[in-house]
Amino acid sequence: MEFLLIVLRDFIIAFIVAVCWGILFGTPKKILLVAGLLGGMGHSIRFIMLQLDMGLITATLIGSVFIGLIGIFIAHRVHNPPVVFTMPACITMIPGMFAYRTMLAGIKITDLDTVASSPGIVTDMLHNFMLTVSLLFTLAIGICIGALLFRKGSVKEISLVEEFNKVTSFHLIKKKEEEQDS
Repeated sequence: MEFLLIVLRDFIIAFIVAVCWGILFGTPKKILLVAGLLGGMGHSIRFIMLQLDMGLITATLIGSVFIGLIGIFIAHRVHNPPVVFTMPACITMIPGMFAYRTMLAGIKITDLDTVASSPGIVTDMLHNFMLTVSLLFTLAIGICIGALLFRKGSVKEISLVEEFNKVTSFHLIKKKEEEQDS
């Protein structure tokens, strides 16, 4: 029960952040709710994956892929381009803390006395820089996956239920074939 409350708190905070960024990006008022819901769900998925020890980059990829895929399907329902609500939704996962630490360490290494007294600062800066770049790259890839998967056709005629059934039936057929082979 306590875990659900923590996930709910994470959802609410991410929802508010996504809505506020949507306002800053000029997202239409009727779409702000969509941006908030996507941001809250994507960040909550990332939070749950982190609790399952998936790793920060993997958890961020899973959350951003969710936002990207669901964003494509929702775009046709609300008659707006997906970027209008997927960008504010993904802002909730921007690695601001790591970017801040990178810049702070970069400023500190300009003083040779600081570098001499704590030589690990350069390593910390490089680690935070690589983590920041990796997370930003992961967010971009995650958002683009949905657009890349459905670029040749429209998702208007695709049903999520039918696609899920295809995937599950494929696994059942493969499992039956494996059982027959053994």
